[in-house]
Amino acid sequence: MRFLRFQQGKRLGLAVDTGEGFRARFEGEPEHPGDVSAIARMSEAQRASTVDGLRGGVRVDPDAVTHLPPCAHPGKIICLGLNYRDHAHEFDSKPPSYPAVFARYASSLIGHGQSLVRPRASSKFDYEGELAVILGSGGRHIDESEALDHVFGYAVFNDSSIRDYQMRTTQWTVGKNFDGTGAFGPWVVTADELPPGGVGLMLETKLNGVSMQRAPTDGMIFGVAQTIALLSEAMTLDAGDVLVMGTPSGVGYARRPPVYMKVGDVCEVTIERIGTLRNPVVDEA
Repeated sequence: MRFLRFQQGKRLGLAVDTGEGFRARFEGEPEHPGDVSAIARMSEAQRASTVDGLRGGVRVDPDAVTHLPPCAHPGKIICLGLNYRDHAHEFDSKPPSYPAVFARYASSLIGHGQSLVRPRASSKFDYEGELAVILGSGGRHIDESEALDHVFGYAVFNDSSIRDYQMRTTQWTVGKNFDGTGAFGPWVVTADELPPGGVGLMLETKLNGVSMQRAPTDGMIFGVAQTIALLSEAMTLDAGDVLVMGTPSGVGYARRPPVYMKVGDVCEVTIERIGTLRNPVVDEA
């Protein structure tokens, strides 16, 4: 099942793929649930009723609406750094023995088709294609053997980075949170439609049609289940939280000469069986 959050004119909507196209309900209608995080927080019975309500909505063409980030205001967006061995090597770093974790904030998010914004402050604007995980239930001290039961679905993420700001301190957060740099979408695919943990899916990032990153998701050092278990040792995870699972090698920073995104470029991140997240690049106004 796929869920699409969008805007059509001035109306916000949420749609479900019925197998014969997307059908949607709009904000203000009693059947409109909000965003995908809201659906993820529901019980199975509530979720089934919500899907039935969406199926009874109007038909929507996903190519004729403005895509929005599937989750509008997740309680937490937790990102992993250096989670592919080859990517750690291209950063001249040892592969981590414990997840390198940093935070993103909802203010940085954009949807599929919306513009990635290269800020005035820097020209070192880099791409990072990644798998995103949306939790359907939370908790503390989650056992790794049960962790995938907590996953609601998966999406594509472009964890675009302002490299010089990222490297100014040992904490990466500022370089990962400029407005308009976290592309998220194009929709959420529920976990039952994909391999457990999203393992074995091909991830590819293209810049202006040229393949820059290509690797299977089973190259992650810390998989989805292990990541959930480790994070829950420290914090309470909540339904609707988003985990962004790290990028493979091939980023622009590590190329010689470096390749950074600039105005007029188009960046596409594709994950097999999920979809393609496509975003043009603009300069900050």
